[in-house]
Amino acid sequence: MSTTAPERPPRAAGRAPVALDPAERSRLERAFRIPRTRFLIGIPIALVVLLWSFQGAEFNFSKLADGAVNMAEFTSRLFPPDFSDFGTIVALLIETLQMAIVGTVLGAILSLIVAFGASSNLAPTWLYYLSRWAMNIIRAVPDLVFALMFVSAVGLGPFAGILAMTLGSIGSIGKVFAEAMESVDRGPMTAMEAVGASKRQVIQYGVLPQAAPLLVSYTLLLFEGNVRGATILGLVGAGGIGLELTTAMRMYDYGHLSAIIICIIVLVTVIDQGSALIRKRIT
Repeated sequence: MSTTAPERPPRAAGRAPVALDPAERSRLERAFRIPRTRFLIGIPIALVVLLWSFQGAEFNFSKLADGAVNMAEFTSRLFPPDFSDFGTIVALLIETLQMAIVGTVLGAILSLIVAFGASSNLAPTWLYYLSRWAMNIIRAVPDLVFALMFVSAVGLGPFAGILAMTLGSIGSIGKVFAEAMESVDRGPMTAMEAVGASKRQVIQYGVLPQAAPLLVSYTLLLFEGNVRGATILGLVGAGGIGLELTTAMRMYDYGHLSAIIICIIVLVTVIDQGSALIRKRIT
């Protein structure tokens, strides 16, 4: 008596059957589910909060439309730009760029040090909360306040602006540095701890290599922000192009003001494009 094996369903040519992990299948199916009830309830709550904020902030579309004529008139005064003091503008822009470079380097280094203490996967609980509270306090204080404080301490000039940018960076970029290190894969860290690696070795070989692309990207973002921020810090005498910008506005020298704004736009655009190229190479 001969027996024959049961027939198998034909396979698609060149395609092997794929066994999907149950957890992965559940995750994929969850992405297409109808939103939960609490999400649907949250939508009207968010709309109510948004309308309440519009009312409290006195946001008025009709007032904006009425003021469009004045905005157009102010913009028309900026033309034609006056580049007669182009040398002065370039010199101040170079000073602004130098301030941003020094402030970014110092701020990134200090932010990274503080971020080690603000990472829940690296620091003890007491140090984690102490670092987080310190960053919250720094982030709550406007950079102009820091600039005024350092101007009174070291006098007018770019040095005060650099100190203000450095301190302000700890509150802003330090937080995202810490979150980048908290988001790394725990697998390499656990493996290194299992074989007796020290905390320094875990950070050096298990955390920093994974977080490096994000850290570099955030540092470039900090640099772009510091270039823009340096123009604001100059308003209180902390160096850079900001003081010249304020003087042009107070003197109603719209041609000179327009030339300054155009040069700032060109500088920020060049820096933005350069940062984009660097990000492409590290990601």
